[in-house]
Amino acid sequence: MGQDIKLTASDHFQLGGYRADPAGAPKAAVVVIQEIFGVNHHIRAVCDRLAAEGYVAIAPSIFDRTERNFQCGYSPDEIANARKFIANPDWASMLRDTQAAIDAVRHVGPVGIIGFCLGGSIAYAAATKLSGLSAAIGYYGGAIVRFADDKPKAPTQLHFGEKDAGIPLSDVETIRAKRPDVEIHVYPGAQHGFHCDERASYDKTSADIAWPRSMAFLGKHLR
Repeated sequence: MGQDIKLTASDHFQLGGYRADPAGAPKAAVVVIQEIFGVNHHIRAVCDRLAAEGYVAIAPSIFDRTERNFQCGYSPDEIANARKFIANPDWASMLRDTQAAIDAVRHVGPVGIIGFCLGGSIAYAAATKLSGLSAAIGYYGGAIVRFADDKPKAPTQLHFGEKDAGIPLSDVETIRAKRPDVEIHVYPGAQHGFHCDERASYDKTSADIAWPRSMAFLGKHLR
């Protein structure tokens, strides 16, 4: 269903990515932003799933400036290695590459963004800083609390796990207090990464609630 693609950012940097197209005429487009594990099997599967819902889905490889084509799985060693990418994150470059993905699909129709982990934080930042978005969804983005003073320019929905060891509920409450305009959902008993069925922290009960909720949100705002 999908294919590898090339994107060009505003500073002429060329990055890779993955794109999946629906079988019929697309109803809109969605930019998918990776976890720290790259545009790996899981992120491509998310794109394929969105294409099955009728969306053009595009995932930019936002680590290409550091290491081209990086992707990995979820073993403890792989997780430890992937953390190098967020030791000193270059938010400006990642947002520039995200904008390149938005621009690549704007001709399709309204564009939304959905991100997971690091990508959840980028999705939120994109909603506040980038152009061309009609909806934003962030799953367990740990840096969102740092960006919560910035108001999203598009309707935004956030998902958090109650038992996320890296995102305390106090952070979620801070976001909720600063951003009453943002739709926030907390999933009882869920840990970080609860939506990814390839991670040990996968929580099917929570994921089966969160995904339809996300699809309804996109369906409402990407018209």
